[in-house]
Amino acid sequence: MSLFKTRITELFGIKHPILAGGLMWLSDARYVAGIVNAGGMGFITPRSFDTPAAFRDQLRLCREQAHGKPFGVNLTLSSRNAHNELVPRHIEMALEEGVRHFETVAANPEPLFKAIHDGGGIVVHKASRIRYAQKAEALGADAVCLVGMEAGGHPGMNELPAFVMGAYAVDRLKVPLVIGGGIGSGRQIVSALALGADGVLMGTRFLTCHEVWAHENYKNHLLACNEDDSTTAMRTLKDTWRVLANDNARIVQQMEADGARSYPEFGKRIKGTTTRDLCYRGGDVQQGMVSMGPSIGFATKRESIAETIDALMADAATSLNRLKTLETPS
Repeated sequence: MSLFKTRITELFGIKHPILAGGLMWLSDARYVAGIVNAGGMGFITPRSFDTPAAFRDQLRLCREQAHGKPFGVNLTLSSRNAHNELVPRHIEMALEEGVRHFETVAANPEPLFKAIHDGGGIVVHKASRIRYAQKAEALGADAVCLVGMEAGGHPGMNELPAFVMGAYAVDRLKVPLVIGGGIGSGRQIVSALALGADGVLMGTRFLTCHEVWAHENYKNHLLACNEDDSTTAMRTLKDTWRVLANDNARIVQQMEADGARSYPEFGKRIKGTTTRDLCYRGGDVQQGMVSMGPSIGFATKRESIAETIDALMADAATSLNRLKTLETPS
C-alpha cells in the first residue's frame, strides 16, 4: 500500500516519493530495476558504460528486469566536457528504447529539456542553489531537485544544507520539488514532505544493497561507517566533491593545501576510472574518490533494495503516527 501521494509520485507514476539519483559507475540495469520494482524511480547513468552499444544493452536489460515498468536515465553535462558530445546520442537512444523519465545535471540544461520534451519525455533537473532551480523551472523543467551540501558526489559550491534550501524553495517554485542530501531514513522523508517538498532524492543509503555490483570489501567497509565518515575535497577548483574519507581523499586534500589548483596536478587520484577499477572492482577502499554522503550511517545491514525501501516506509509510518500523538484538540 502506498503511504503518500504527491506531485512526484503522480508525475513519475511511482508508489513512493523516492528518487534514486544516478550513481556514477553503479547505476546499471539491475540497480535501477531494483529501485523501480520497489516503488521508486531510478536513473541509469550512460557515462558508466564504455560504449553506446553497452548503454543500449543496459536499457533493454532494465526494461526486462523492471517487467516493463517505467525507469529513468541520468544525463550529465560535465563541467570538464568529459563525454558531453555523447549526450545527444544518449537521449536519442533512451527515447528509442522507450525511456520517458530523465534526470539532468547541467549549467545550461535548455538543450537537454528541448530534446527530452520533443521526444515526449519528462525531466527532473538537479540544482545546488534555489536560483539555479528557478532558472530550470523557467526553461521548462517538469520538476526540480535541490541538492544540499550533505549529498555524496558533487553537491556544488553552495554550503546550505538540503532542508534549509527546501524551506525557502517551497515559496519560490511552482513545479514539483525534490530535496536531496544526507537523507537515509523514513523520518527524514516525512520531514521533507512536511516541509512542503514532493519527494526526496537518495543515493548513499542504497550503496550496501545486494543489487549494487561493487566489491564485497567496499560494502563491508561502508557498513562500518557512520555520519562522520564522509569528507569534501576539490573546493579550491570550484568542484566540491563529497566522498568517503579514505587515504586518497586525505592526500588530495593535502595537495590542495599545498597549492595544487588544476586537474592535471591530481592525476589519477581524481579520475573516476581509478575509483571504478581499484575500489568498486578491486575492493581497495583506500583508493579513489569514492562518492558518499553522511547518510551511510543508516545502512547497517546487507539487504535488497526492496527491503531497504520497505524499512524506510515503515520508519516513515512510525513518524507519522508520532506526529498524530502531538496533535492538540481543536
